[in-house]
Amino acid sequence: MAIAVTGFGEHNGQRVDQFRLTSDTGVTVDIIGYGVVVRDWRVPVAGSERSVVLGFDHFDAYPAHSPHFGSLAGRVANRIKNASFELDGVTYQLPANAGDLQLHGGAEGLGRQVWQGQADSANNAVRFTHFSPDGAMGYPGNVNFAATYTLAGNRLRLELTATTDRATPISLVQHQYFNLGTTDTVLDHTIQVNSSAYTELGADLAPTGAILPSRGTVYDLRQPRTMRDANGAPVDYDIGMVLDTGRKTADPIAHVVAPDGELTLKLWSDRPGVQVYNGVWTDVPVPGLGGRHYGKHSGFCLEDQAFADAVHNPHFPNVIHSPDRPYSHWCEIEIA
Repeated sequence: MAIAVTGFGEHNGQRVDQFRLTSDTGVTVDIIGYGVVVRDWRVPVAGSERSVVLGFDHFDAYPAHSPHFGSLAGRVANRIKNASFELDGVTYQLPANAGDLQLHGGAEGLGRQVWQGQADSANNAVRFTHFSPDGAMGYPGNVNFAATYTLAGNRLRLELTATTDRATPISLVQHQYFNLGTTDTVLDHTIQVNSSAYTELGADLAPTGAILPSRGTVYDLRQPRTMRDANGAPVDYDIGMVLDTGRKTADPIAHVVAPDGELTLKLWSDRPGVQVYNGVWTDVPVPGLGGRHYGKHSGFCLEDQAFADAVHNPHFPNVIHSPDRPYSHWCEIEIA
């Protein structure tokens, strides 16, 4: 189907385009070149349509106020302890942007850069590319990144690749904030994740290195549950879940159902983990899509990724990539 391309804004002197994908089932997805942000995603529901992500109607709100709404976070997603790491005997100091940590690649990470987009109408897809030079946000190596979003029916597929000229950590993530329902919070969504363990966090919210069983904790999401405790109080989620080993990638790693039962989200991925986040820190001072207010618990994220702070935990899955070990990663999200 034809892909509509329009100008959406400008950032640091670069034009930001918006690409609108439309499927034969009536799903519409708007993606902008700034941060490869999925700006809006609308799904047919009961003769109408429902917007299922958090975002903004106008570009200027993104660099000023967005907590990574819909972006691709990197070069290294999630938290890096002490905003530094050692590689091949060299210590790299990174700009901290979350206390003493670096979060999502830093204040000028990939989710805050303008990528170049190219429509592929034959496949109902958009391919984005970005060159990140050696030293960007403190990381070594020249890296060429590519991200392709493809819409088929009610399913959106993301394929990520990166090639580098020297060893460097790379770990990207799609950072969609979802609300499948019609209320201001996601606490009454029902969530299930195929995970039996989680990465323990320290006081700074970086992993301690321990991997703990989730049984008997609020992180036990093997059976569907809402984001409330037994007394109905909200449960805060901002935790790295370890996906069960031996799973088939043809099986979804997570299901989330809207409170009214009208929509179900399924996520597939080849990553070893997923960060479950329900907007614990969200408090946006400007209106969102359609004038909505985004406060605490207004959206949930399922960030399929390698484990946070893997650069300091050699027993975690390896995030160091090199000329002979390029980066690749895929995920699919279906909302129907």
